[in-house]
Amino acid sequence: GAGQSLGQRVRRFVEKPDRERAEAFLRAGHYYWNSGMFCFQADRLLEAMAVHAPEILAGVADCLTAVRQEGTMAELPARFADLPDVSIDYALMEKADQVAVVPARFDWSDIGSWSAYAELCPADAEGNRVQGDTVLIDAHNSVVLSRDRLTTLLGVDDLIVIDTPDALLVAAKDRDQDVKAIVAELKRRGHEAHLLHRTVHRPWGTYTVLEEGSRFKIKRIMVKPGAALSLQMHHHRSEHWIVVSGTAKIVNGDAEHLIRTN
Repeated sequence: GAGQSLGQRVRRFVEKPDRERAEAFLRAGHYYWNSGMFCFQADRLLEAMAVHAPEILAGVADCLTAVRQEGTMAELPARFADLPDVSIDYALMEKADQVAVVPARFDWSDIGSWSAYAELCPADAEGNRVQGDTVLIDAHNSVVLSRDRLTTLLGVDDLIVIDTPDALLVAAKDRDQDVKAIVAELKRRGHEAHLLHRTVHRPWGTYTVLEEGSRFKIKRIMVKPGAALSLQMHHHRSEHWIVVSGTAKIVNGDAEHLIRTN
């Protein structure tokens, strides 16, 4: 909360209060909603981290010593994932004592859920908000996002249906804040979907897994101009490459070949 003047000193910073506390803040009338935009000098941030989150600061500093740089991409060591999983709001802002707030009167949405995202799309006469190739029959007040293929709803209400290349989500509309529970379960199972998209970015470009079976995998690989994949050798599989656009220089043993489209 803060007073009314520009840049007023913050007396208390409360991250994600429960509903009862949030309603009390609204009734009090002198609290502001944190939009998540922070401004600080790097040295002051580091000073505050040293006081309030020394374990995170030391861990990040340690990881920076082992960063691998390839072109424009920097890769952190695996131990970075073992650092405390906490936001700057909890780790620092709730504890820091030299915080000020600048009130601003503009429209704002955190877009922190699929329902909030859907609010950006106009609703049809049945209250549905849709994007992509969809057919809805006797369906009401639902959110449908379908970018790559046809999605249909028949005789259902208050659903969220999000179809992406990575996964399909079907959820009750009033449970959209609980999607993080699915991510937690994927992580517990060691499912790669919580770490990797269908399209994976590497320093040299991207690859997308198009289809996969017990004895085969089909990938679309895009290599940046002038970039290169590392040389490989496989004893137990064969690879078939087709250039669909551009020209590739292929190294096979001691020989180099220029391979053109098709």
